[in-house]
Amino acid sequence: MINFRVNDLDAMVKQLEMAGIEVEVDEAEYPNGRFARLLDPEGNPIQLWQPKTSD
Repeated sequence: MINFRVNDLDAMVKQLEMAGIEVEVDEAEYPNGRFARLLDPEGNPIQLWQPKTSD
């Protein structure tokens, strides 16, 4: 699995979905951030990670 760190998970998911790409967003928020998963054209898993910010 490839893991990409993103600044704005919601914006990235919206952009991917607008391009016709199916994205599964994990609704849970973990101590280290939020996650989503998708598959590349060859079926390899990709994970998007938005780190938790220290507010």
